[in-house]
Amino acid sequence: MSETASTRIEALSPQAQLLQMAAAVSASRFLFVAAQLSLADHFADGPKTAEELARPTETHAPSLYRFLRALTSVGLFKEDEGGRFSLTPLGEPLKTGVPGSVRVPILLMASQLMTRAMDNLIYSIRTGRPGFEEAFGMPFFEWLACHPESKEASLFSEVMVSYHGAEPPAVAAAYDFSHFGTIVDVGGATGNLLTTILGRYPGPRGIVFDMPHVVRDAPALINARGLADRISVEGGSFLMNVPGGGDAYLLSHIIHDWSESQSIAILTSCRGAMRSDGRLLLIEMVLPSVNVPFRGARADIGLMVLNGGQERTEKEYRELLDKAGFRLTRVVPTDTAVSVLEAFPV
Repeated sequence: MSETASTRIEALSPQAQLLQMAAAVSASRFLFVAAQLSLADHFADGPKTAEELARPTETHAPSLYRFLRALTSVGLFKEDEGGRFSLTPLGEPLKTGVPGSVRVPILLMASQLMTRAMDNLIYSIRTGRPGFEEAFGMPFFEWLACHPESKEASLFSEVMVSYHGAEPPAVAAAYDFSHFGTIVDVGGATGNLLTTILGRYPGPRGIVFDMPHVVRDAPALINARGLADRISVEGGSFLMNVPGGGDAYLLSHIIHDWSESQSIAILTSCRGAMRSDGRLLLIEMVLPSVNVPFRGARADIGLMVLNGGQERTEKEYRELLDKAGFRLTRVVPTDTAVSVLEAFPV
């Protein structure tokens, strides 16, 4: 949020601020529908009227005009005196495929799958169980595995790459991976992080490990980045076992997705597979030890509702790692919200 926007909100009365927060759900739906309609993509050759946009977007022109006017009120479009709309700089990232595009993340984050889970926030607070399970009758990752052809499942890996887009180069720059022989990326999905690291460090080799339906897209990315001779892909469940013999086991945004008992099971799998002098590297947001504004606190609620996971403080990670047979040695910050937590087996 910009300083100007923040100052403007603080100038409102407490009542107005609370009502503005309550009304934020409508802004989320505005974004979702704009992304569904690919509205931003239709302005490549200049401003358009609602009538000109209605046919390519298969919408009702008068209703579309009202919607565009609403999008103007939140700063995504502007309207000229002739009733023609154009994108603002704030609306530009809604375009498909442009650098920094957020269209795909919005399609998942504001989807019915996610909103129905969040509708059960009160269930999670009262029971300590994921609201997603209450809404859909099964855990989130199980649902994705059971619905591989669903729009949400197909978007998930792409969204993770987009949402954490700045992190891989920041991690590769902040931590020295040069002395490892083999790096095992546990839960590595498409291999985006591992390929970024190996692209910077020519010495190590790597293994991308994840559920078979998740790693099916990894070879395409690995080949596209010219690393097919240095990275292999293996399928399996990290709750059961992981590939053995690695010098470093990398888990990026994995542990925060799971309950404490499941997290210990994952870490124990890594502990049993790695060499005695191996290293465990967790890429996670680390919550401040005091309650100061930090986006991880909001992400923590999403994890609680979605899959029973949680963000943690350094102290909480230290205690968790100790239970799994590791000793946390240092926390390396990056230029993004995440840090690299380094641990050794004991």
